[in-house]
Formats: sequence, structure tokens, C-alpha cells
Amino acid sequence: MNTHEWPCRIKSSRRKRRLVKTDRDKQLIQLDKRRDELWEQKRLLPMVPLDHPYQRGWKRFFVLRDDVKHSLRKDFYEALLPKINTVEYHHDRSFKRKKRRKQRYVYQVKAQMLREFSQHSWYMNRVNLTEEEKVCFTRIETFDVKTYRTEVKYVFTEPWRYVLKIVPHMVTHTKLMDADIERELSYINDHIDNHNLAPRMHRLTNGRHFRWKDEFNERAKYINKFKNIPRYAHKEAYLELET
Repeated sequence: MNTHEWPCRIKSSRRKRRLVKTDRDKQLIQLDKRRDELWEQKRLLPMVPLDHPYQRGWKRFFVLRDDVKHSLRKDFYEALLPKINTVEYHHDRSFKRKKRRKQRYVYQVKAQMLREFSQHSWYMNRVNLTEEEKVCFTRIETFDVKTYRTEVKYVFTEPWRYVLKIVPHMVTHTKLMDADIERELSYINDHIDNHNLAPRMHRLTNGRHFRWKDEFNERAKYINKFKNIPRYAHKEAYLELET
């Protein structure tokens, strides 16, 4: 019986280049997945206590005010505090930062506020606010001139019930180090930086992200009718545009 032999299909140069590019993209995707796995392994490493704790600057957080501690609603505000408390760190106890004003630099105390909730986090309620606690917040709407959007946030209405407290920031524990994970992570990061692979990896793994500028450009732009008129145009041209 005669066997029919199919001719071998010869790949074109364009297809060869395409296959090489596809294979390279697959390698970049696998490299990104491996880096994420190493980061996750590093994150799950336990904390180990230090033999000799040391101080690294200062930290500032909110505590209940002295007169509120003796009020009838002491337990309520103590239970609410961990959900809205914020912590900031600074190398100096004064918590002052350098700020330029009128062509010279001055030092001002850095402001610190209680936690504010965005509209999304308010409805998600990941901090498990009770209905009684939600009554203590007010809805505030602000307009951002940069993004042309109305931002909604929920702010605590009685911040005077808490005061700031400054204590030394003591480092008592450190993250356990794994030499194998650090070595492989360093190799991957050096390979990405030396060959400038980050933009392509971001494109393959995340795609094209939505930007607020895209939506702004799609809006109907204001057209200035007087912009393209010559400076010495006759007066009738302006009158025609106004009508």
C-alpha cells in the first residue's frame, strides 16, 4: 500500500519571529509568577525576637482623653479607637517637618488625623463598625480640581475625645531571613533591571490600566471661539462670534 507523504510546512520568517516573541513573553510571565511566589514566601516568614531591642525614632498615636476615661461612655469610645486610630513615626520627638514659606524654610508640627473612610471602604465596612458607631461619622463631599471628581469621605465628628501620645519606637522583633529566597529574589530583580523588562512584564500581567485622564479626554472640551482669531482682526469678526 502506497503511503501518502504530506509535505513539511516551512515556517515563514515572520512566523519564526512571532514564535520567538511569544516564547519570550511566556518566560516573562513565568518569571513574574515566580517572583510573586518568593515574595509570598518571604511575607510568611515568622518574626523572631531580638536579643538586644533598640529604639528607632518615635511613634505617635491617639489615646482616650483623661476626662473621657471617667465618662459613662468610656467603653464605647475605647472600643471605637482601634478602628480609627492612626500611627505615625518620626526620627525626632517634636514631629516637625521642614516647609517652605515666603522664600524661607520653617519647621511646622506635622498634622495627624483620625482615620477617614472613603465611600467604598465605608460600604465594605472591613473594620466592622457597628450601627451605633456609624452615627458618630458625618458624610463630607469635596471637589478635586485636578481630577474633576467629587470625592466622598466619612469623618469622625468628635475628634476632641482623643489626644495624641508620643512614645519611643522600640524595635523588639525582626523578620526571619532566608538566604535562598533572598538570593533568588536578588537574581530576578537584577535580571529585570539590567534588561529593562519591567514595562513588558507589567503589560503582560496587568494590561492597560484605566486612567482618569482617559475619561477626561473623552468629555466635550470647551472651545474658545476667540482663541484662533488674529490679534489685529477687524471688530466685526468678534461681533459675529458673539452672536
